[in-house]
Amino acid sequence: MDYRVENKYIVDEAQIEYLKVRLSECMKADAHGDDGSYLIRSVYFDDMYDTALQDTIAGVDNRFKYRIRTYDNDTNVINLELKKMIHGYKHKDSTALTKEEANLYINGQLPAPKKEDEALKKEFYSYISCNNSKPKIIVEYERTALVERIGNVRITFDKNIGACSKVEAFYDKIMPVVPVMEEGYHILEVKYDELLPDYILRILKEVSLSKTSYSKYYQARLRPTLGELI
Repeated sequence: MDYRVENKYIVDEAQIEYLKVRLSECMKADAHGDDGSYLIRSVYFDDMYDTALQDTIAGVDNRFKYRIRTYDNDTNVINLELKKMIHGYKHKDSTALTKEEANLYINGQLPAPKKEDEALKKEFYSYISCNNSKPKIIVEYERTALVERIGNVRITFDKNIGACSKVEAFYDKIMPVVPVMEEGYHILEVKYDELLPDYILRILKEVSLSKTSYSKYYQARLRPTLGELI
């Protein structure tokens, strides 16, 4: 199992625009979306004790989160993902779900297990059934991604991050969200296998960046529910 470095930074609008231009000189736009840009929507699951949330708050070294994710609201492509962190390194497992399977999980039910299911599906089924885990929050944001083959580098700019506690709205074309960051601020993520190429590192150093342990899931759970805002 391969684990990758994943560094996060809080950036403003001017920093994002500058880095997009400079990094585009040596990196390519991600193959997905329109010129590497697309909408991400994820519903996160946690158990009855909110273990994933509490582990994030405590900074537990070995932790994980399950989520179901769509891109650009395309329900023909729905992924189940398991995000793990060990000793500061990240790993993501992913497998496809049918809309029927995803619907059952999002509605707090369990699809009938199948012998031919992939290991990740079986693990998720056990996680839900054994821990009374439920969908807790939806996180949505606009992502622009750049990639570089050397070092398997992926740099993402995540803007307009919002949360929705109404998990049944997961498939809605337009979903009401509560912003999770101060207006004008966004998240930059720098992901790579072992070494970040020097020509990319030099560009990143042209902007004053401060590393953060920012968690979208944690920040989303801190926000008032939609009902509390009405």
